[in-house]
Amino acid sequence: MSPQAGKLPSWLRRPWPAGHSFQHTHDTLASLGLETICTNANCPNRGECWGRGTATVLILGNVCTRNCGFCSVATGRPQPPDPTEPARLADMAKRMDIKYLVITSVNRDDLPDGGAGHFRDCLHEVRRQCPAMRFEILTPDFKNCQEQALDILQDALPFVFAHNVETVPSLYLLARAGGNYARSLRLLRMAKDRYVSIQTKSSLMLGLGETDDQVMQVLCDLRQAGCDRVTIGQYLRPSKDSLDVVEYIPPEKFAWWKERAMEVGFPWVLSAPFARSSYLAEQENAR
Repeated sequence: MSPQAGKLPSWLRRPWPAGHSFQHTHDTLASLGLETICTNANCPNRGECWGRGTATVLILGNVCTRNCGFCSVATGRPQPPDPTEPARLADMAKRMDIKYLVITSVNRDDLPDGGAGHFRDCLHEVRRQCPAMRFEILTPDFKNCQEQALDILQDALPFVFAHNVETVPSLYLLARAGGNYARSLRLLRMAKDRYVSIQTKSSLMLGLGETDDQVMQVLCDLRQAGCDRVTIGQYLRPSKDSLDVVEYIPPEKFAWWKERAMEVGFPWVLSAPFARSSYLAEQENAR
C-alpha cells in the first residue's frame, strides 16, 4: 500500500458471510472442479455473491498468458482447453438453479481464436440443458483475432458482451501489460456493430493514480464506442505481488462518478467501492 492510501477505511471493511448458500456454492464448484474469478482474483465480493448463490465462472483454466499488475491470477503456459468443461458448467448451473450466468476467462493468447470457440461451446451446452439461462460473457481482448472471435461468438447469441478497459490509458504499461487501450475500445465497438441487439459493458478501477479528467475521457471514449453499461469500483490489492493502492476513493465520489456516467449517456451504471464487472450483473438497471 502506498503512503498516500493509508489505512484501509471503514467503508471497505465487510464481514465474511457464511451460511447454507455460501457453503452450497463452495461445495458445488469444488465437486465439479470449476474455477471462479471470485477465488483466483481474491474478489472482496466472494462472500456476498456466494451467499446469494451466484459466482462468476472462470473458463479455459486458471493460468493467464499475461501478467497484469492489478491481478492475482497466475501467469504462465496454460493447459489446452478442457472439452469436459461445458458439461460441468451446465451441471453447476442446474445444481445451483442459476438464472443469470457470468462467464469469464483468462487471456489465452496461445490459442488461434483466443478461446472464443470454448466460450461458444460453454454457452451452447448450458443453454441446451438450461434453455431459460441468460448470459453475460466477460472476454479478453482477443489480441490477434478479434474478427475471428466475434464471428465464432455470433453463433452463441444472445448475451451481454463485456470487456474491461480496467484503467486509464496512461496506466496501461504499469497495470495492464500486454493490453492496449485502443484495441479494447475497438473490440467493444466491433461487438456493438456486429451484435446490434445486445448490450455491451466495460469496467474501470479507481485508486491507481488516475486523474478525474482521465476517467472522464475514458467514460466518453466508452460511450463513443457504443458501450451501454459501465461499472466503476475501487482497486484493492489482491495479493502481495500486486500493485499498491494509491488512493482510497470515498463512497460519495463514486456517487459523483455515477452522475457523470449518466450525464455522458450510460443507461446502466454501477459505481461504488465494491463494484466489479460481474457484481450484481443480473440487475436490469443498476442506477
